Amino acid sequence: MNGITPPPSSSAFGVIFHPRFPSELLADFSRRAEVAGFDELWLWDDCFLPGALTSAAIALSATRQIKVGIGLLPATAYNPLFAAMELTTLARAFPGRVLPGFGHGVGSWMAQIGAAPRSSLTAVAETVTVVRRLLEGDSVTLQSEHVRLDQVQMQVVPEDVPPLYVGAMRERTLRLAGRIGDGTILTGMSSPSYARWAWEHIRAGMAEGVRSQHRVVAYLDVKVSLDGKTARDAARRALAARLPWADVQIAESGIGAEVAAFLKTHTRAELGQMMPDTWLDTFTASGTPEQVRASIERLIAAGVDSVIFQPLDGDPMCLDEYIRYLMPSLRSVKGPG
Repeated sequence: MNGITPPPSSSAFGVIFHPRFPSELLADFSRRAEVAGFDELWLWDDCFLPGALTSAAIALSATRQIKVGIGLLPATAYNPLFAAMELTTLARAFPGRVLPGFGHGVGSWMAQIGAAPRSSLTAVAETVTVVRRLLEGDSVTLQSEHVRLDQVQMQVVPEDVPPLYVGAMRERTLRLAGRIGDGTILTGMSSPSYARWAWEHIRAGMAEGVRSQHRVVAYLDVKVSLDGKTARDAARRALAARLPWADVQIAESGIGAEVAAFLKTHTRAELGQMMPDTWLDTFTASGTPEQVRASIERLIAAGVDSVIFQPLDGDPMCLDEYIRYLMPSLRSVKGPG
């Protein structure tokens, strides 16, 4: 390991099958990820791209034990009953292997498809709460701001209700995730400092909801190569395109003032070429295998239970690189099985 302390054996590792990857490659991608030692495969339910629920069925059918996460289903676009129906199918056919997540969805997309609610926070809270009740077999009558159900009850439910995750970025949603969720999904660019800050709000929500168990999943941009410079240059370009969007992650990163000052004086093109290396180490895991493992270790030390490798812009070479340069060492510290 070249002097790098291995992550604790309780840590889980996953990989994202990017929705821009061809769906016909999903089954093979899933099998290869499982054989390589990944614990989880995560899918996105992005508008206008192949759907995550059907993709989850393909991935689960192609594999034996890897867990499949959906991060995330936009709460404003899903009727809770139909979400519960689909999740029941997956959870009964593949018990213990389904990790569904709900969230706000991209605001502009929700407006575009006529699913923009008066309060997306309320929509998430109501949807997650009602989906859980339906999965547990309750009869639900609710006439609220977002959910309108009249004596709705599933006739068949999972023997084991899957954990429900909440995708969250800011204080109120993080607190909500702790209050009603079994886990929280943190998006890419979640630095160790941001993860620790997020946990503070999650724990506050857990106290409000009298909940004792919670898992945090974090997506992490990962680009690895024996040629560290090539990998870091690619990560620098990808990060430059997203930095202005991720305001809360920047603010809570520990280098927020430095980033803000730099953004005021440089164009995006300059940013993609001149971005300081410290930013890459804060927001990505990029470079040589040793550099990438060190970044993963820092995120785990900040309280992340499951680190999910996110390919840069749907980079088709990602899985080969992860399997070749990272998984042998990560698998060895996890132990057999």
